[in-house]
Amino acid sequence: MRVSPCGFLAKTLEEAQEYARQVTKVSHNHPEGMKGAEAIASAVFLAKTGKTKQEISKYIKEHYYTLDFTLNDIRDTYEFDVSCQGSVPQAIEAFLESNSFEDAIRNAISIGGDSDTIGAMAGSIAEAHYGVPSSIKEKILEEYLDDFLKKLVDAFYKKVK
Repeated sequence: MRVSPCGFLAKTLEEAQEYARQVTKVSHNHPEGMKGAEAIASAVFLAKTGKTKQEISKYIKEHYYTLDFTLNDIRDTYEFDVSCQGSVPQAIEAFLESNSFEDAIRNAISIGGDSDTIGAMAGSIAEAHYGVPSSIKEKILEEYLDDFLKKLVDAFYKKVK
């Protein structure tokens, strides 16, 4: 989900939410699309600023989604759903139930559905909370990105640090 950098780049929660609205209105200018984008950007921002999972969960529940399920509750019946209300809460829950960056990605994929999008959202929050293990970073940089993308990634991380 392209909104994740908004949470990383923002200096305040309100700024993360405004950035999310700006990048989302171009293609998802619908109340549910805007809500989902803000929820992810908010969760990333809260995670990067050191909030606990409990604090992130509380904020999301108070402002965006009820999160009244566990992944085990939905795993057997969850189906492909590209709507924000059918993928954003699931991605946030995948992060909340995780114990590492990799675990968050595994949680997201374990429910099926729109796994790449759910994994991207959960992974972004997890990166902000846990960081990405150097072994994963190194493999991606060495094996999957060309020089242009490596420079782009490097520039992004310099900007957010």
